[in-house]
Amino acid sequence: MIKKKAKRMRKITAGELSKVLKEHERWFDTDEKEGKCADLSGADLSSADLSGAKLSGDSKYDAANLSDADLCKANLRGADLSEAFLSGANLICADLRGADLSDAFLRGADLNSAYLKVADLSGANMVSADLRGTDLRKAKLSGACLKVTDLRGADLRGADLSGATLRGADLSSAKLSEATLRGADLRKAKLSDAKLGIDSKYGAATLRGADLRKAKLRDTNLRKADLSGTDLSGADLRKAKLSDADLRKADLSSADLSSAFLKNAKLSDANLDGADLSGADLSGATLSGAKLSGTKLSGAKLSGAKLRL
Repeated sequence: MIKKKAKRMRKITAGELSKVLKEHERWFDTDEKEGKCADLSGADLSSADLSGAKLSGDSKYDAANLSDADLCKANLRGADLSEAFLSGANLICADLRGADLSDAFLRGADLNSAYLKVADLSGANMVSADLRGTDLRKAKLSGACLKVTDLRGADLRGADLSGATLRGADLSSAKLSEATLRGADLRKAKLSDAKLGIDSKYGAATLRGADLRKAKLRDTNLRKADLSGTDLSGADLRKAKLSDADLRKADLSSADLSSAFLKNAKLSDANLDGADLSGADLSGATLSGAKLSGTKLSGAKLSGAKLRL
């Protein structure tokens, strides 16, 4: 696949690029009456200096090579960057709202504090990318590969991460309210202090069937979150807020839920074998059919809990 794209790459000189950028800026500033919309599809722009460039609108860079390019603070709002090569690119504070980055190659790219609201990143390769503090509200990230990606403090509220690979990713302090993580792979991901529950504007996250084995979820807000059928075996859920959460048929075997808040949580048919629930608040929780072999419940609050096994 990469070889095919490389064959159709066209070389762009610095002079040609400058002309294209000026024509596009004129096209945009005159409401499309003058100039010309930039079309750099399949162009070789590796290591190009496009910092601060105004490239919003219908500009096209699909399948372009922008590896190691400097796009810091560039305006690429609504641009077509589908299947573009952006590995190692500098996209710090870039405006990519509504941009099409589907199937783009962003491995190791720096997107710190970039604006990606409503952007399409489905199927994108973002392994080891820096997405700290990035605005990804309502972005499409279904099927994206985000292994060991730094997403600390990122705003992912309402984002679609269904089927995404987030194995080993750092989502500490990330906002994930109303995000869809159905079928996502979150093995060994760090979600310390992440917000996945209800907030003032968004609903709870959907993590139905997600893989959260050994995930670090200490102090995480998962209130009313859909975690049914989720694999949370060996996860660190100490002091996690799971009140009213749906954990039916979830695998919580060997998970650490000490001092967790599980008031009114639905735990029917859940696997809690070997789990540590000492000091947890399970008042009003439904535990009918749950597996509790070797479960630690010392100091747990069970008033009003339904424990029919």
